[in-house]
Amino acid sequence: MPNGSLSLPARLYLLAWDTTKLKITGSTHLHHLVRAGALTELAQRGLLVDDDGIVTPVDADSRTGDLVLDGLLELVAESRPRKWKPWVTLRARVTLDAVRAQLAAGGYLRAEKKRVLGLFPSVEYELDRVAAVDALRAEARQVLEGPLPVAEVSDRDAALVALATAAELRTLASPKDRKLHKARIDELAERGGAATPALRKVVQEVRTAVIMATTTASTTAASTTGS
Repeated sequence: MPNGSLSLPARLYLLAWDTTKLKITGSTHLHHLVRAGALTELAQRGLLVDDDGIVTPVDADSRTGDLVLDGLLELVAESRPRKWKPWVTLRARVTLDAVRAQLAAGGYLRAEKKRVLGLFPSVEYELDRVAAVDALRAEARQVLEGPLPVAEVSDRDAALVALATAAELRTLASPKDRKLHKARIDELAERGGAATPALRKVVQEVRTAVIMATTTASTTAASTTGS
């Protein structure tokens, strides 16, 4: 699974790793970000469309060959109609778990089986391919900062940075960086849905949902810490 073949949700998950501390960041809302990446990629591929605001599979039998994306396609097809915002959060950990399992199979992560309280089976993941994640982050930073004009950035790369900054991933951009590059980030969000006006609407809605989910998770975490 070379870097170039990684799906958008897989790349977003890897970007959340702090390769200096070998720790995952943004864990309180990472599942929302990963789900948003999967929704966006399926929309960019034309497999999910917006039907009067409702997330709709073009063909219930369509498959991408990617287990994470195909799992979400099946979930959407088998569920009652919903808008984009609910799909960013609904059972989002299912997509996160699938991404981690996929990356472990591809050698990016190492899965370690443990038991919680000595009784309940659990799996913890460690990062194995640090250099690959550092390279991925360097590429994303170039998209964020330039010098390549936004119009020449691929829609997948544009969506990657737009969603990662919406989720406030500090491993990609600090608050100062996000403020400094705000105009370019907004342009990248537009670029992520450049294929059609309908897709542009979808990307913007998903990005807004990520911002809301991130804010909610951060507020909840702060309240818990404060209490």
